[in-house]
Amino acid sequence: MGYFFRDNLLANCNGSIYKLVILASKRAIEIAESQSRTAQAGLFARPSTIALEEIAIGKVQCKQAKAGD
Repeated sequence: MGYFFRDNLLANCNGSIYKLVILASKRAIEIAESQSRTAQAGLFARPSTIALEEIAIGKVQCKQAKAGD
């Protein structure tokens, strides 16, 4: 299991820890349901670890909200 720095993770989630948790949990569920991985994690890595790695390297990011939303 790798260690991911909080600053790297928050940079891809508009600085919001709440958005980071939601994004990571949704992506981990997708990975657990056999959706393709974009990060090259180990064979026995947990879906949550893979999701955090994808966020850390910038493969998965939060959407920007429009000004009117």
